[in-house]
Formats: sequence, C-alpha cells, structure tokens
Amino acid sequence: MTEDDRVHQEPGQELLPIGAFAARARLSPKALRLYDRLGLLAPAHVDEVSGYRYYRVDQVERARTVALLRRLDMPLAGIAEVVRLDGERAARRLDAYWAGAEERFAEQRTLARYLRGRLSGRNTELYATFEVKTVDVPETYVLSETRHVSAGELPAWIGGSAERLERAAVERCGGMAAPHFVVYHAEVTEESDGPAESCVPVVDAEAARVWAAEQGRATAARVRVEPAHRLAYTRITKAQVAYPQIIAAFDAVEAWAAEQGLSLSGPCREVYFADWEAAGPDDAVCDVAFPVSRG
Repeated sequence: MTEDDRVHQEPGQELLPIGAFAARARLSPKALRLYDRLGLLAPAHVDEVSGYRYYRVDQVERARTVALLRRLDMPLAGIAEVVRLDGERAARRLDAYWAGAEERFAEQRTLARYLRGRLSGRNTELYATFEVKTVDVPETYVLSETRHVSAGELPAWIGGSAERLERAAVERCGGMAAPHFVVYHAEVTEESDGPAESCVPVVDAEAARVWAAEQGRATAARVRVEPAHRLAYTRITKAQVAYPQIIAAFDAVEAWAAEQGLSLSGPCREVYFADWEAAGPDDAVCDVAFPVSRG
C-alpha cells in the first residue's frame, strides 16, 4: 500500500480511502460515489478539506450486497430496506421481492407470446381456446360505483367496491339479483385510467333508490337501471383473470361476435360469479363479456 493509500485512522476503527475500499469491495470508485448519492452506502468519514471519502472495513459486505441487489433490478427503496435489516428478515424481504419479480416476468412472458401471435397473424389459434356463448340478461336495477383507476389499482378497487355494494344489497335492498360485475367505459391500463364501474344487481328497486339518496354526493355510489341485453361471453379461470391473459379473452369474444355478424352494443365487462378468496387458480370465477346485437 502506498503512502496515499495508507489507511486513515479514527479511534478504534480502521478506515480505508475510497480507492482501497473499492478494491476490497470489487467495485469502482464511481459506483461507490453513486451509492452514496443514492443514499445506499454513505462513507464513514469525509475529509472536510479535501472531500476525500473514507470507509470502514466492515462496510465491504454491505457494498457487495448493494451491488448484487442492483443486478436484480430491485428498486432503490427496496435495497435500502434490505441492507437495513439483518439475517432472516433481510432474506424474507428479498424472497418477497423476487416472488413479485417472477410473477411480473411470467405476465410479460405471456404477453410476449400473445403479441407474437398477433404480429404473426396466428392469433386465431389463441382465440380457439376460448368457448364463447350468449345469454339474455333481463332489465335490473344496480347499485354502482364509478372510478378512474389504473391497472395497478384495479384489483384492490374491484374487491373493495364489491364488498361495499354487496353488503348494501343484502342489508338494504332485498339481496342480490345477480352476480357482481364491472363495466369498463374506457380502457384501463397503466397509461389509461378508465373509468370503470362496479355494479351489483338488486332485488328491491325502491329500497335501492332510498339507499342511493341516503348516500348523498359525498360518495361515488348511485343506483341506475341496467337495460335488458344479450351478452356474448367466455368463462375464464382465476389464473386467466390476470393481465395479460384476460386481454386475450376479451379479444376472443370480440372476434367471435364479428364472425357471427353481431355488433358490440355496449362496453366490455367482467361478471364475477364465484367466491374469489375460496377459488383456486384453475377454478372458473369470471365471465368476460360484451353486450351484442344483431345488425
């Protein structure tokens, strides 16, 4: 070690200049300065006159851990949390991040496969896996909530609104006349926020009007008439509800309707007829549907 690289000393603690520390951590000084700027690994001491950075020897392990976590594309906040924890807690936090990452990778893999079919003109092979049927739905009164919501917010909002509206239907409106459904009045993605409308058909229309009047303007809840209509639909499993699998189901229904000479007469929707929490990945839980008409 040269005189310039000789360890800087503080009482009871050995400090290394950034070059020597970088060599031990198998990182570049540039990376260490970046970690400092990002708040992931601050020097133990910065010389007030020269601005030189010094690190403790026991920071080597943290530096290597930060570098490895960055290679996993973990967000900075997640890295900061992991390196603050110790032992099993840090390992569990990493496990949780990686489980989410693998889920995202699986979704992207499915999306890539779906897009490959569309781009190659072979999407009809994908649509053939969905059986499309029609059903006539009578006029009914529905309790509803409408909200502008992104794709990431959608699952929590659907579950919360369904719980609120179903409780009101049972306690105040004579019960549910049909399953809960969600209408998409515009596209819901990470870039587009709908709006989406959560709906619960009720038995007692007059009680529903009274309930809606009590809500006032402070909430998004209201009551409206859902006209009689014919639905073209395909039934999907809980696993298929995940994006982007569900997009293929919507496209399949739309393509089938066109083949049958049917026009789409309303916005697309999802009808949830099963207990979501009790259902397994391969259990049918939802009908993906479009209102259709002849001509």
